[in-house]
Amino acid sequence: MEINDLTPAEARVRRAFATGSAVDFRAADDEDPADGGAWGPERTVRAGVLRALLLDGPREDGEVAALSLAGARVTGPLELQSATVDHPVRLRHCHFDDVPRLHAARLRELNLSESVLPGLISHAVRVDGVLRLTRTRFGGMVRLAGAEITGSLYLESAQIRAPDAEGPVLQLNQAVLGADLWAPGLRAAGEVRLNGARVAGTVNLTDAVLGRPGGTALQAETLAAESDVLLRHADVRGRLELRGARIPGRLDLSHARLANPGGTALRASSCVIGELWLRQGPVVEGVLNLRRAQVDVLFVEPEVIPARVQLNDLTYTSLVPHEPAERRLPMLEKGDGYLPFIYEQLTASYRRIGDDDAARLVQLAKQRRRRRTLPWYGRVWGHLQDVTVGYGFRPLRAGGWLLSLLAVGSLAYGLHHPPPLKPEEAPDFDAVFYTLDLLLPVISFGQENAFSPEGRYQTLSYVLIITGWILATTVLTGLTRTVSRQ
Repeated sequence: MEINDLTPAEARVRRAFATGSAVDFRAADDEDPADGGAWGPERTVRAGVLRALLLDGPREDGEVAALSLAGARVTGPLELQSATVDHPVRLRHCHFDDVPRLHAARLRELNLSESVLPGLISHAVRVDGVLRLTRTRFGGMVRLAGAEITGSLYLESAQIRAPDAEGPVLQLNQAVLGADLWAPGLRAAGEVRLNGARVAGTVNLTDAVLGRPGGTALQAETLAAESDVLLRHADVRGRLELRGARIPGRLDLSHARLANPGGTALRASSCVIGELWLRQGPVVEGVLNLRRAQVDVLFVEPEVIPARVQLNDLTYTSLVPHEPAERRLPMLEKGDGYLPFIYEQLTASYRRIGDDDAARLVQLAKQRRRRRTLPWYGRVWGHLQDVTVGYGFRPLRAGGWLLSLLAVGSLAYGLHHPPPLKPEEAPDFDAVFYTLDLLLPVISFGQENAFSPEGRYQTLSYVLIITGWILATTVLTGLTRTVSRQ
């Protein structure tokens, strides 16, 4: 492009490019680039001029050429497909009439912070540095699928609204970031896609507002972050999809609102996570799916658990904060049917911290939940075990039953001695030991075989014998179950 073809504004940009100087067309720092469509020729630059400068612009000896422009209106599409740009590109506070096309380009640095664009097409772009989109506003899709960024991607307080988009508004699937994905305060009205992305640092979506009600707000299947994924204070309307993600640090959902009524609010199935924090926020609206996930520290407060959870094959080393078993057990009742494994996991977490009473209570709840799945005769037997010895986890209850029956029998037979079978051979009658002879199936004190009660006392003896066998059997069953758990 000949220099005579340039407008005064473009000529100024060209001169500054050779030395890497900044050009700022703004009349005031608080100008809104959204009003850039009305900016006149004195601050309008054609995208073709910028392309020519980046590919073959002038340079001065001893200076580092760079495009550093603020407060400009850029007309026409900035076409840099498959181009190699060795100069930093800084287009801040600018207004773009058309969507820049940077796919498969190789750039040293790209900064579009605080600009307004109708979208961005930059899939498979490579940036040998950082890509800054801080407080940038997009009116259409942002395509960064397959991007390679050796530094960080900054999307802090960026806004993406693509009312006519047929797919995700932000595509970062299969992207590779050498540092962080830094996007606190991101606003995205539509699906954000991070499937298969590799982030060498932290994914920070603190205070983000992601909205796609009835659909998927954040699709991050098989995401691999080498540090944390932070969604503190985030507002996610729609599904949060993290199936198969690998997060060795924290998945922090503290103070977050997860809402997808009638569907799945959080799906973190088949994930490997160092710490999962779900606390100090409102109740999750929708299904919480943690099936087959592996978590070292599960930091979940009972108050945020929704009405339905899926915990099949969830494994965790520790569960915090420490809560009484009565507050943890309702979560296990909200799943799909009876799942023995989830009770075993909770039991193990209590035993690791030495809370054996809570562990026994969880095991008792497991047996009671299992009882509902049995046929009627199994439920009857289960109720007997529960009432008598608490399935072996409350053995003192059997002693209470024994003492009560012993008192009843001793009083009844003490007031009315049963006649001896052979008076000349019978020992002296002892109501206590006679009752013990009836209650204890194995031990004999020589009383039962020497005396024969009559009438209702005979019926009482049958009741004591049957009750004794039931007590003995349930105690043995419970003790066997308890020993097998040790």
